[in-house]
Amino acid sequence: MRIKDVEFAGAVAKPGGPVPGELPEVAFSGRSNVGKSSLINRLLGRTRTPIARVSQTPGKTQEINFYRVRTALESGREAAFFLVDLPGYGYAKVPLVVRGAWRPLIESYLGGSEQLRGIVQLIDARHDPTNDDLRMIEYLAETGHPTVIVLTKMDKLKPSERKARVARTSELLGVDSDQVIPFSSKTGEGREVLLESLEALLEEETR
Repeated sequence: MRIKDVEFAGAVAKPGGPVPGELPEVAFSGRSNVGKSSLINRLLGRTRTPIARVSQTPGKTQEINFYRVRTALESGREAAFFLVDLPGYGYAKVPLVVRGAWRPLIESYLGGSEQLRGIVQLIDARHDPTNDDLRMIEYLAETGHPTVIVLTKMDKLKPSERKARVARTSELLGVDSDQVIPFSSKTGEGREVLLESLEALLEEETR
């Protein structure tokens, strides 16, 4: 898959709010401070002119943001989809009333979108999945949507730690290690593999 262009299409701030169009959707989910905005910018080729805002305050984003992405697929055809950036979860310093509002917003979207084709779940490679991560994985399994697991910040690990970290995370999440994509927003590691995974989700649309 090759990214041709991308633009911000709109945001949803409350459960059941209208989405900005009718396109296949792939949602990106993860704990606050997992590096989701940096990953999205790297994935979309927008590292010099970021389209997803990298907040200095984890947990600040309280909306579901939609980015319209136009691509060229390996099959030769073009495709467009919405990359959906979900609010980060699990940041302890965010007031409880705010954290409590995110869950119905996220669950309303994940459980109600007819255009959702899959979820990319981000996990910080430096640490074991948190209880919030495990709860999210369990919830995603209940929805039945295809889920891609991505380990972020792989460049922070020593070479000797990488294989063991992928294996341990896979074990804790109950998935095969080949279902986990190591990723670095700094070096670009994993970008092509993740783009291939997104293309597979979109190609499924035409089968």
